[in-house]
Amino acid sequence: MTLLKLDVLSVRNIHSASISPSPAINLITGANASGKSSLLEAIFILGRSRSFRTTHTKQAISFDQPQLTVSAQNRQHSGSVSTLGIQIDNKQCQIRIDQEDRQKADLAYALPVQLIHPKSYRLLDSGPQIRREFLDWGIFNQHKNFLPCWRKFNKALQQRNALLKTRQIKQLPAWDKELVEYGQVINDFRLAYVASLQPVFLEMASHFLNKDDVDLRFLPGWDDKQALDLILKNDLDRDMRYGFTHSGPHRADFQTYQNKRLAKDYLSRGQQKLLVLALLLAQVTLLNRESPYSCCILIDDLASELDTENRAKLIKYLVGLSCQVFISSTDVADFGDMSSIENYKWFHVEHGEVKQL
Repeated sequence: MTLLKLDVLSVRNIHSASISPSPAINLITGANASGKSSLLEAIFILGRSRSFRTTHTKQAISFDQPQLTVSAQNRQHSGSVSTLGIQIDNKQCQIRIDQEDRQKADLAYALPVQLIHPKSYRLLDSGPQIRREFLDWGIFNQHKNFLPCWRKFNKALQQRNALLKTRQIKQLPAWDKELVEYGQVINDFRLAYVASLQPVFLEMASHFLNKDDVDLRFLPGWDDKQALDLILKNDLDRDMRYGFTHSGPHRADFQTYQNKRLAKDYLSRGQQKLLVLALLLAQVTLLNRESPYSCCILIDDLASELDTENRAKLIKYLVGLSCQVFISSTDVADFGDMSSIENYKWFHVEHGEVKQL
């Protein structure tokens, strides 16, 4: 997938902008608070139907404006061109693809977006939810039947937790059956995905960290030496006492190791950033190999993430990745020597106005 034309209306300080980006590398420069991140945020909203800068996307609407709108012409892998659009106001989110009303999942399939920004290192040291979301986003883009299974599992989990809170034990077996059935499907998807991701991640880690002793270990959310239905029975007293389900795929996680030690406890902050970079790029590389939808990569504030040597490594890798990339930084010098790169465009943002240089 490639954005041929992007239109942004009322996203923070970008009141109106229209660009025709390169299908490969796009450099975005400007002073702090000029609107660089807002431009990336607009693309992220178009792909994910939410912002990466706030939990309430309506807060990204420009001051004194009723709504934000982001739309694009998008060339698919097949060569056909579609139109994507999202409009968000204080009450609702409207999505259209080729002039038809669609769902958030349809937009996410049409425009897979991977973000690398100053808070990406949280993938290592935050709670497990962010890592589950990382895995599930990768699986979602490769397997269309993952999302309905995930939804059925979550419905069963919510119903079970509601029964636990109200102590309605007689109805539990029916929802336990659903939880186990779809929980096992979710777990199988994740196991297969981690097995596919692992070699690509090791390749990336070797490239960016020069380390070969890196490992990725998946934790299913229960002791998988026992069947999940047996675990649920054994946990019932504890689940009743606390009012929620302690074991299952909703507690899944993964951990990264270097030299058989937890990476977050052993590596420096700079090395952790490189390890997260390796994870994110491994996910994109795997998606581009196995999915008909190539990924759009957004990198916000390049210079704050990487030193000069690793910035050069990253850009060289991105050029060979054959997907569309948007990279922001305050100074064009932060991108290093671009003379050997043929297909790139440079956009400058000042006071919310975007101009191609």
